[in-house]
Amino acid sequence: MQTDIPHNKQRKPEWLKIKLPIGQNFTKIHGIVHEHGLNTICVSGKCPNQGECWGRGTATLMILGEICTRACKFCAVKTGRPLPVNEEEPQNVAKSVHLMKLKHVVITSVDRDDLPDGGADIWKQTILAVKELNPNTSMETLIPDFDGRMHLVDQVIEAAPEVISHNLETVRRLTPLVRSRAKYERSLAVLEFMVQKGVNTKSGIMLGLGETEEEIVETIQDLGKIGVNILTIGQYLQPTSKHLPVEKYVTPEEFAHYKEIALGYGFKHVESGPLVRSSYHAEKHIGKKDII
Repeated sequence: MQTDIPHNKQRKPEWLKIKLPIGQNFTKIHGIVHEHGLNTICVSGKCPNQGECWGRGTATLMILGEICTRACKFCAVKTGRPLPVNEEEPQNVAKSVHLMKLKHVVITSVDRDDLPDGGADIWKQTILAVKELNPNTSMETLIPDFDGRMHLVDQVIEAAPEVISHNLETVRRLTPLVRSRAKYERSLAVLEFMVQKGVNTKSGIMLGLGETEEEIVETIQDLGKIGVNILTIGQYLQPTSKHLPVEKYVTPEEFAHYKEIALGYGFKHVESGPLVRSSYHAEKHIGKKDII
């Protein structure tokens, strides 16, 4: 689907100012990431919380390379033809988690539609390797939709991370514009499948892409109805001029309003704020207050 992207540049409000990365933990994690050639969504996705999270001693590791087969118009991750899978990646990730001394780790991946199993086997191997080498480290996994092939989702479930997340990203109407290949109903189906399997399930959406309040509430309702436990709501920030523009900077008060609405629909945990991202304060979602 080809869609022209308008350019209506807006000045960022004060509440979106980002703290510069500082501190020993930031330096330590930065060094480990570069020394071991790790991919992180913190860097690839241009996350505004990189300084805060790395400074606290946590990072979101990205497996299956750094090139995605999809070209979502909100995402800063590189797109194109990925390199061959690194069969040593599961062990490399496990060793890196050990070196970082993490008590909680978040793992995500690019989409690998070029692979017959969408990367599900590497996903499973990575989770098991991390658990074996780091038995006291809890884990959240942020997975792709695997084109709705539930037997592949099941491979991740069988590896038993504490939380499995799959982002809905945006409201139903905007999904064809914002997401590449992914479908709103398919993502809901993946999430519902995980809930029915007894998984501690999480999802996230972005605001500021032109959605209405009614559509936001409908999306929250859709996720609440199928039993998703954890929800993150954050502000979309345009990574480059080639990506979708920001239609609106949502105020902190509005984010607080949507948090109250979500809690009313039965979510156990809701993170809602301008700088919230999928893995923001992820350790809190399994009851951990401190990372290191």
